[in-house]
Amino acid sequence: MATPTNAQTPAADARNLSPTERIKQRSDALRGTLVASLENEITGAISEDDTALLKFHGMYQQDDRDRREERAEKKLERLYSFMIRLRLPGGFMTPEQWIATHHIAGEYSTGTIKITTRQTLQLHGLLKSKIKPTIQSFSKIHLDSIAACGDVNRNVVCAAHPMQSAIHEQVHAYAARLSQYMLPKTRAYYEIWLDEEKLTDKQEENDPLYQDRYLPRKFKIALGIPPNNDIDVLANDLALIAIIENDELKGFNIAIGGGLGATHGNPDTYPRLASVIGYLSVADGDEKLFKAAYEIITIQRDYGNRTDRKLARLKYTIDKYGLDWYKQELEKRTGFALEAARPFEFTDRVDYYGWEQNHQGLWYYTPFIESGRILDDERLPLKTALLEIAQTGKANFRFTCNQNLILADIRKKDKASIEKILHKYGIIAHTEAASAIRKNSIACVALPTCGLALAEAQRYLPSLIGKIEPLLGQHGLSEEKIIIRMTGCPNGCGRPYTAEIGLVGTAPGRYNMHLGADHEGTRLNRLYKENLDEATILSELDLLFRLYKKERATGETFGDFALRQRWYKW
Repeated sequence: MATPTNAQTPAADARNLSPTERIKQRSDALRGTLVASLENEITGAISEDDTALLKFHGMYQQDDRDRREERAEKKLERLYSFMIRLRLPGGFMTPEQWIATHHIAGEYSTGTIKITTRQTLQLHGLLKSKIKPTIQSFSKIHLDSIAACGDVNRNVVCAAHPMQSAIHEQVHAYAARLSQYMLPKTRAYYEIWLDEEKLTDKQEENDPLYQDRYLPRKFKIALGIPPNNDIDVLANDLALIAIIENDELKGFNIAIGGGLGATHGNPDTYPRLASVIGYLSVADGDEKLFKAAYEIITIQRDYGNRTDRKLARLKYTIDKYGLDWYKQELEKRTGFALEAARPFEFTDRVDYYGWEQNHQGLWYYTPFIESGRILDDERLPLKTALLEIAQTGKANFRFTCNQNLILADIRKKDKASIEKILHKYGIIAHTEAASAIRKNSIACVALPTCGLALAEAQRYLPSLIGKIEPLLGQHGLSEEKIIIRMTGCPNGCGRPYTAEIGLVGTAPGRYNMHLGADHEGTRLNRLYKENLDEATILSELDLLFRLYKKERATGETFGDFALRQRWYKW
């Protein structure tokens, strides 16, 4: 375990910075040459350096990989487009904001609205000329994409369902405040996209948190409310776990170092769950909580790896220097010690499908939305249904980290009218017909737009589940709520390493299978077999389901059974 020395400080590392670090430092507070890139009509792309900076503005440059070969044969440049992701701390939208988002998606993007695994929305397929009007349209409804991507604190997630706890709104408010507190100070977003006048005094955007270096890599914060771990709170760099007694928020346990990204063939990279390091009370104010969160980020800013981006997340900093050192450094920077962690327990990790009521008598309906894709197709006019519900003004929209939404805060007198619309468009029938394993599935975007994808995910997982469902039926396991997740690469966007069955793309049509995470999100799974095609995946699952049905203990989940059987390589 390394001990920090002067030779390991950022100043000494300046000679060996990664290319992205140099781009950030000379970017003029994330402005770069974005204005010139946008004005260049010769190409649908932006400059290479600007693609790194664009992420801090909440966007990625992508291209249609399905059409790369065809366009190359015609000597055309790639079919470039852009993805924009909103900053929605806690995943909340008003009906008016949903209506506007519906129309923005139809006018400027592919029309499909994607719910992400970080409790927000993203649109795909924006042409370069449509980025600015899209951002301006969102700004009119008080939404933005600032810091939704990039090497900063990203969208802050929070336990989704108000039915879960009487103090849900209190915890939810912390998500919004933390998001605002950790925003970059640069005004580049407002100048470039919203035509704000340029600052004449750049001292106004002095940023003591991010400085001119920003963070070595992305940083994620989550607030969980036991006993339901619906947000996979321990998969985040900073996990704040609410401690509640007698319906009163006492404080938060603090855990650090979660992150699920890895790289095939690189054993120095790995998924990791956050480690609990202590507790802070909020009974006498929350200044200490915000100070601790702030300084956890500054330590990562100062000691995170800026040479190798694959090793730049907080988890690697912690494992390099040790949890004890990190905690001591935190206490030195904050000026106070953390208290001993308080007991807590997660008993499940689910979205509450169907109707639920909270302590205030308000109603909530959660429909099943496969892979988080909101569109109208031949099976289900989901997008039209949600627009009609929003137009009533009788339901807010809350998004979950499992790629669903909750039609929220519905008064008792309005419940029947919302239910009528849900029946009209087949949403209730669709939700009730979905199998248990389908309802517990997640898939990342993957092909054709993600540049990192090695295999399919959201376009493929629904059909694969259609072939897994009969296997479960044959073994009398159809009602088992097995958590299955698929990603097109090992970077972990769909959280495959916390699934009871995780499928991680290695090549077109090929996946590594991971088994053995628990149902509560407090244990990672482990590699079972590598580079499997569909036939082998189904054959293996058929065998595993047969053994599970025959040999499991009473009440034993599939993940716990897999771990007990030691079905893994690692």
